[in-house]
This record gives sequence, structure tokens and C-alpha cells, in this order.
Amino acid sequence: MASKLPLRETVGMALGTLRANRLRSLLTMLGIVIGNASVITLVGVGKGAQNLAEGQLSNLGANVLFVVPGNNDTRRQGIDFPKTLVLEDAQAIAEQVPSVKRVAPQITLSEVVQAGEVSSASSIAGVTPEFLPVRQFEVAQGRFFTSGDLKGVRHVAVIGPDLATKLFGNRSALGRQLRIRNQPFEVVGVLQPKGAVFGQNQDETAYVPLTTMVSQLSGRDPNFGVSLNFISVEARDQDSTGAASFQITNLLRQRHRILNDDDFAVRSQKDALTIVSTITGGLTLMLAAIGAISLLVGGIGIMNIMLVSVSERTEEIGLRKALGARSSDVLRQFLVEALVLSSLGGVIGSAMGIGAVALVAAVTPLPAAIGAGTVLLTVGLSGSIGLFFGVVPARRASQLDPIVALRSL
Repeated sequence: MASKLPLRETVGMALGTLRANRLRSLLTMLGIVIGNASVITLVGVGKGAQNLAEGQLSNLGANVLFVVPGNNDTRRQGIDFPKTLVLEDAQAIAEQVPSVKRVAPQITLSEVVQAGEVSSASSIAGVTPEFLPVRQFEVAQGRFFTSGDLKGVRHVAVIGPDLATKLFGNRSALGRQLRIRNQPFEVVGVLQPKGAVFGQNQDETAYVPLTTMVSQLSGRDPNFGVSLNFISVEARDQDSTGAASFQITNLLRQRHRILNDDDFAVRSQKDALTIVSTITGGLTLMLAAIGAISLLVGGIGIMNIMLVSVSERTEEIGLRKALGARSSDVLRQFLVEALVLSSLGGVIGSAMGIGAVALVAAVTPLPAAIGAGTVLLTVGLSGSIGLFFGVVPARRASQLDPIVALRSL
């Protein structure tokens, strides 16, 4: 009875066969290479999107809450700005909620800002002096608003650094004039870079006193209540955010005389991070699934080409069996060939994917990244796919009758 071939000899024979057919081997593993590179790249991009969103949200402050008008029903109905929060709500929160340190109401609109012949479409925010500490902004040049600017309804503006560059280039923006809705404003300050949040570049925003926004720009009649886009609230410390949220909710429910569904929502940084992580995590999984389809296609390619290889190597298989090789030896050799092809393709594809992720991180603002665990998992998955799809051609090769296989010799 023929003895079983050692695994080392089986591996050596499989590698020798692959080296002897280099072009076929490269074409066979091509699908795995592309699939693996796709998985690594797409997962890296998805992880980068998650890192970017979480990094932006972390700048909001761990003890900052946002009170926004409307609820899930109004948003589903396409109402972008339900008018359920007014300035008096912000004043009540500041005066009656013990867990709150500061309150910063805000009105925002999109408008063209002009400085001489230069113009830029920007976001205009009407805020109070409390905005600066609540949102943790810092002034790079000049100053921020004072209570005197607010009471005097002055036409002054503090602008983000990107907007300052767009409007004034390398020149200092301090003391210069800009126009918003044909109203002149004097630039009294430029902020430090803050980056984007919720998809909006805060460094391209122009900030004006809330009173000036209401009376000159927003078109909202203060006699009917000044409706707000949202209210930023700073809790006394991070441990107080839960109590502050509860107290704000109770106060506004009383003020709005709510019996059923709230017409507002209180959101914390933690809430936003949870929502963003859920969305971006799902996106990453979806992208990984798309890449995994490419891996499956690559596995099918390995099976098809190896089936052709079995047909072309019929005489070789028959001769080996005639010389004493067992069916299990032939089976193992073809399985090893499939494993080597798919694993090597996985390694090459992973290297290409890592390079693509590094390129994305280098040339775009997206901090794309991929972990070693993901790379190892993908390479292991590639090998498993090769083994799975290599079973059919390996069994066909092992079941060949040596007498029938040698007839053509």
C-alpha cells in the first residue's frame, strides 16, 4: 500500500507547479489581489470617515449640550427650521437651570459676504458674547463681541480665518469693512482655526451680534418672538450634563405647555458621537461587504482556472497515481496550490490596499487608517476562500482513474 506523502513534499510539489506556470498563477490570484485591496481600501476610507466625524465632534466639548427646535416627526416631514425655540427659552435656561453655567443662543443664515470686489458665500451666525467660551473658540486677532456691542446693536463682525483669507488675502482683516445684505460691518476680530462640524466649515463663518442679526439681517420680527436655530448650553462640568439635560427638558416642556411629544430636542456630544459611530460603522460594514464580493469573485476565478488546470494536467495526475501517489496526496497538492495562490494574493492585495489608504490620508483631509487586525483578518479570509473554492477542482483531480488518465500518453 502506498505511503502518505509528507506535507513538506506536498507543499514543495505545489510550489514547483506554481513556479512552472507563473503567468497562469498570476492571473489566477488577480481576483483575490483586487478583492483584498478593495476591502482594505474601503474599510480604511470608512474608518477615516468615522475618525474625522468623531474628531470634529470632540471639539464641541464634553460638557456642551445643544437644544434644537422640532423633533423627529418634523424632520421626517422635511421641515428644516421649525420655529419652536425662542430667545426667551434661552434666557429661561440661563436663569432657572442650576446645572447650567452659560447659554449661547444662535441664529444662522446663509448669505453672500462682500469686501470690495471680492465676495464669498458664507454662513452668518448671530450670537452673544457667551458663544466664545461655550463653544471653546479662541480669538487670533482683535476681540470678540462685548455686551456693549449687543446692547448698541452695533455693526461689527468677527470672522473665521478661512473667510478672512478669502476676502482680504494676506492683509490684516482688522478694521476693514465688509457688507452683508448690503449692510456695512466692521471686522473687529479673527478667530483661531476650528475646523468643520456637522459638515459645515466653521472657519468660513462670519459672526455678528445677535441683536444686530435680529434687527438688520434675519427678517424675523422680534414682536412675535425671536426664533432660534439652536441653543448651545455649557453645563457646570461633564458630570452635570445629564442633570442639565433633564432640567432643560422639564423647563421647556413647562414653558411650551407640552403634554405629548416634545417640540424640541436636547443633544449632548455623547449622543452625537453615538449617532455618528452608528452611521459610519454601518457605512464601513457596507463598504467591507462590497469589497468581500470581489473576494468571492476572485475565489470563483481560482476554482474555474484550477478546473482547467486539472483537465490540462490529466496525464501528470495519472502518472503520479500510477507511481504510487494516493488520491489524498493529489487532493492535498491541489488544495495547497489553491491556498498558496489565495494567501499570496491576499498579501499582495493587502499591501496595495495599505498603500491606497496611505495615499488617501496623504492627499485628502480624510484621516483614512487601517488596523493590523483588519489586514490579518482579510489575508486569513483570502486563504479560507481559496481553500473553499479549491475543494471542487482538488476532488476532481483526486478522483481521476489513472488508467483513463494515461490513455493519451
